[in-house]
Amino acid sequence: MENHLTINPILRFAGLALFAALLVVCALAVPCSAQDNYEIQVYEAETVAPRSTMVEIHSNFTVEGSKTVQDGMLPTNHAEHETLEITQGINDWAEVGFYLFTSIQPGDGWQWVGDHIRPRVRVPERWHWPVGLSLSTEIGYQRPAFSPDTWTWEIRPIIDKKIGPWYLAFNPALDRSWHGPSVNQGVTFSPNAKFSYDFTRKIAGGLEYYASYGSLTGFDALRDQQQQFFPAIDVDFGPQWEFNFGVGVGATRSTDHLIVKCIIGRRFSWPHGGGAKLRDLQP
Repeated sequence: MENHLTINPILRFAGLALFAALLVVCALAVPCSAQDNYEIQVYEAETVAPRSTMVEIHSNFTVEGSKTVQDGMLPTNHAEHETLEITQGINDWAEVGFYLFTSIQPGDGWQWVGDHIRPRVRVPERWHWPVGLSLSTEIGYQRPAFSPDTWTWEIRPIIDKKIGPWYLAFNPALDRSWHGPSVNQGVTFSPNAKFSYDFTRKIAGGLEYYASYGSLTGFDALRDQQQQFFPAIDVDFGPQWEFNFGVGVGATRSTDHLIVKCIIGRRFSWPHGGGAKLRDLQP
């Protein structure tokens, strides 16, 4: 106990310094848009446990969106986006995620959109930092019919904190297009945030915010920014499950006006031993 009392102030200072350094490094090292309608989620700092796999389905339906082809992109109105996310825990501070993006367009059927890969590292809990802190980097391809920027890279610092029944998370993401019209924008700033309150032991509700402000060298005019607000709920069906549901409203003309999203996730664990079979996580 005495050692913790001595080390904790140092760790607190180091944590804040590292977080600030990550933002500076990202801005300098990574010469897009907000989190799009394929995976609408504010990340938490916790990673998937080692020898465990998280399988998630992101279902997002655009109730009211764009109705014409814009910059070669198909309209989003009444489009259903289904994303498969598979995340494998490596150890107690690292994971790797893979995304398969698909879209169901009215009259055009089910189509493949693209794939991304996302390694992520975090500060381990055994360090006893006052906040959760992790860093995600995501790179991938999406077809021109669904995104004019076909190759993109995102660096996402993640900071969160649980205070009694309250949960707070902030993802100040930085995006870079490597192929497409946004290349000349350089690095764009896409902050996401979430706060929620535990109404019961099983149900939490709150507000999620998603945005894309434009280039770091000069934000877009407000009407050209993307900004969405999602009242959302999280339901605890057990430690092996994840469930999130929300209805999003676009606050600018450049944002789809109304979106319904749902995330369903299932965790599995891999026991020790090369011949062991996949089993469910136990409560």
